Amino acid sequence: MAEGGMKIVKCMLFFFNAIFWICGLALIIGGVLVLRNYNEYVKFTGDLGDTIPILIIVVGGIIFITGFCGCCGAIKESYCMVSTYACILIVLLVAEVGIGIAGFVMNDEVKDQITENMDATMKDYQTVNVTRDLWNDMQKNLKCCGTYNYTDWYDVIGDKKVPASCCIEKGCEVNQTPKNVYEEGCSEALFNFIKENIIIIAGIAIGVAVIQIIGVVCACCLMKSIKNEYEVV
Repeated sequence: MAEGGMKIVKCMLFFFNAIFWICGLALIIGGVLVLRNYNEYVKFTGDLGDTIPILIIVVGGIIFITGFCGCCGAIKESYCMVSTYACILIVLLVAEVGIGIAGFVMNDEVKDQITENMDATMKDYQTVNVTRDLWNDMQKNLKCCGTYNYTDWYDVIGDKKVPASCCIEKGCEVNQTPKNVYEEGCSEALFNFIKENIIIIAGIAIGVAVIQIIGVVCACCLMKSIKNEYEVV
């Protein structure tokens, strides 16, 4: 490859690494935000709800650090560093595909765990203050009521009553109508909330994957150029 061609490849590698850093940072921030949002609902989601955001943060961190390796390799024209950079990108691509598959496979498992944990914690609503506050906050924030619907509270509170946090309008505690009580169950509402956040991060991850593929191509071109120079020398 001519010297001019090598400079172009190096510039492209720098450019994509800059985007790479930004995307890595975006994944870290996105993962942290999702994890923080999950934190108040961890009693319902269990460990399954935390797994994917933590993996996203780890991958984002590795991506962020890997960008430096690519830039250093390009500056020093080090065959070893550039090849290491390309290998890490390939490994990251495989890891991202694995995380995507895991998220898809765990979809139903997360939903089942949320439902199971909600059914278990509802029984403590009357006796445990922390559980009561957790349910009340979730029902207000997600605009939902009960595990499946507001009638789930009948067996917990009795007398066909629901918590005040289920009410769209005051007074629904003892007289529920479709207009004054949240009808959506909290298991469905929480699962949808989690899914919406994951979809946003998945979009970022797809963009990162495209950049990674271009980065691998640029790294391979630079490796070939460096190798040819060594052979000439």
